[in-house]
Order: sequence, then structure tokens, then C-alpha cells
Amino acid sequence: MKIQKQQAMRNVLIGLSPLVLAAIYFYGWRFLALYAVIGAIGLLSEWFMAKKYGYKVTESLFVSCTLFALSLPPAVPIWIGGVGIAFGIIFGKMVFGGFGKNIFNPAITARAFVYISFGVPLTARFIAPQTTLSLFPAGFGTWLSGADSVAAATPLFTKSASHLSLLLGNIPGSFGETSAILIILGGIFIIYKKAANWKLVVSSIVGFLAFQTILYLTGARGATDPLYALLSGSFLFAAFFMITDPVSASQSTDLGRIIYGASFGVFTVLIRVFSNWAEGVTFAILLVNMFAPLLDYLIKQSKAKKKAASAVKGGKA
Repeated sequence: MKIQKQQAMRNVLIGLSPLVLAAIYFYGWRFLALYAVIGAIGLLSEWFMAKKYGYKVTESLFVSCTLFALSLPPAVPIWIGGVGIAFGIIFGKMVFGGFGKNIFNPAITARAFVYISFGVPLTARFIAPQTTLSLFPAGFGTWLSGADSVAAATPLFTKSASHLSLLLGNIPGSFGETSAILIILGGIFIIYKKAANWKLVVSSIVGFLAFQTILYLTGARGATDPLYALLSGSFLFAAFFMITDPVSASQSTDLGRIIYGASFGVFTVLIRVFSNWAEGVTFAILLVNMFAPLLDYLIKQSKAKKKAASAVKGGKA
């Protein structure tokens, strides 16, 4: 099996590697088993479809598999991970023609599919991390930590975790979305390596904080402290590693990137505060993915019209 090399995707995998290690540390070796199943089924799914097209499997596949695995709750049944990645790769990527042609981010497509199809395992399979019991070896010495506390609530529900806990990651949550400090460090690395555009990241965070602050100060029900809201849940993980996807994001102009990122931040706040979904990231990404091509088209058309109008004025002069 030939695999098309993509240095940018390899840099993203390097940026995600601390989160992979943290997932084992916090929750145990079960993550590695889940990761292996997702990787194997994802690889087979893309290889089967790529063979029909006459394409090679791309290294972006491994990024999609890693992102999806890290987005899942620790006690989720392993078979759900396999079903989800098969759906995400086939229907979120390959049916559009493969890498570079897909509208939606494959990892978030997989996440949305299992989130809607298997609601209980995806919303009630959170457990306390191993560090609540011992600092070391923590999850490196167990299969699955906190198995007796499967119904542990995440900070998005309890709103009681300290800011320090949110930074470090010793809180219930999905495998790779609890440690804000590791997410930020990995995100800075991929920005430095130019595997992610900083304008997308900064505009999404600014949009999120601005709208969250407005709702919080006006007393909107369900609107929490903006900094707490930023650090809890999967927003930072998505802001650095998902909306920066070079295919599904708006990439044609800086204005498009800024609008795209800010829209993601605003949509996340709207869904979190006003809907029944505590974590609005999944659907916010799908929404901005959907409108990215239209956004790029409108901006290009506007620039073309301005350029044509300037040319006409210049000719008359």
C-alpha cells in the first residue's frame, strides 16, 4: 500500500502526540486499543475508496483518525469508534473525491455521526482521570481509570472545576480535550510549522470570547465566565486542530479566514448557551464547513467587481 506523504499533516501529528500520551496518562491503555482500531478501520476505508479512484492513501488520514480518537469519551465502546471513522472517511471525505475535495472535516463528520447515533455512550461515558488516585504511573499502569465512575460529569455540566484543573487536564472529559496547556502548546507548534493558519485560530478565540462576554455580562441564562468557558470542553482543541484543516476551512483570503474563524466561535457560544447540546463545537464546525465555499466565492466576487470598477475608472481617466 503506497501512502502519499504530506509534511504538513506529519507536523500536525507531532503536535497531537503530547495529547495522545496524556490520554494514556489520564485514562489508561484502553485509549491505545481504541486508537489502533480506529486507525486500522480508517486506513482500510480510505484504501478501499482510493483504490476505486486510482489514488494513494494520504497521510491526512492519520490526522483524521487521531483527532477522532481524541474527541471520544474514555469509556465509549471500541466498536463505536470503528463505525464512526468508517463513516467519516467514506462519507465525509472519499465520496467527494478524496483529499482536497471534501467539504466537511472527516474527523468531525465521524464525531457528529456517532454523537447523534449513539447518544448515551457519547454523553454519559466520562470518567475521572487516573491522576485523582495517583500522580504516577497514573493511567500508564492501568487499562481504564475510574471505571466505577462512568457517569462522572464534565466541567461543562458542573461548572465547578478550577481554572488550574482545566489547564492541566485532571478533570473528566474526552480523551484529548481536557488539558488546555497541552492543546495550546501543540497548537503553537503547528502554527510555527505553518501546518495551521494563525488567523483562523485567533479569530475563532476572539469571536468566542467576545460573544461569550456579551452574553455573560447581560445575564443570559447558561452563559458562564468567558475564561472558564474557553478552557472547558473541546473548543480550544477544535480551534487549533480542526477548523485549521487546510481543505474544509476558508483559505482563499485573510478576510475569509477571519470571518470563518469568528463565525465558528460565535456559533459555538450560541449552541452551548441556547440549545440542549452542552458542547456546541461539533455542529459549529459543520456549519462553518458548509458555508466556507460560499464565503470564499462571495469574497472573490467582491474583489473581482472592485478590480473591474477600478479598471473602468482608470480607463475613463
